[in-house]
Amino acid sequence: MKAEKVGEYAFLACVVIAILAGIAVGAGAVGASGPLVGLILVVLGVVVGLTTVAEKEVTPFLIAVIALLAANAGIFTAAFSGLAWLATLGAVIDAILRHIAMFVAPAAIILSVKAIYALASKK
Repeated sequence: MKAEKVGEYAFLACVVIAILAGIAVGAGAVGASGPLVGLILVVLGVVVGLTTVAEKEVTPFLIAVIALLAANAGIFTAAFSGLAWLATLGAVIDAILRHIAMFVAPAAIILSVKAIYALASKK
């Protein structure tokens, strides 16, 4: 199987895991997703960072990561705290974003280092 396909499947798996874990944590079904879920998301994030994003896609990817991490500030829980069901919805959205950030951050670190190296090595 080609590396791009592995990366695509890893990305899709990360999104599904992040959404399911975020819903479970945000809705209060579980207290925390646990270290195993985090480890899986980080490992898959490394796979995505190494295999999926092409050189011309690095800058848009890193900008999207910045936007995601900015949105991942707990603002949904605070904004939706007026009504009980809205507070739960805010907690679910926050938990999903936290789990997505768990797999996007390793990919962003890898791609950032690659981009910095490419910039530093050009003369």
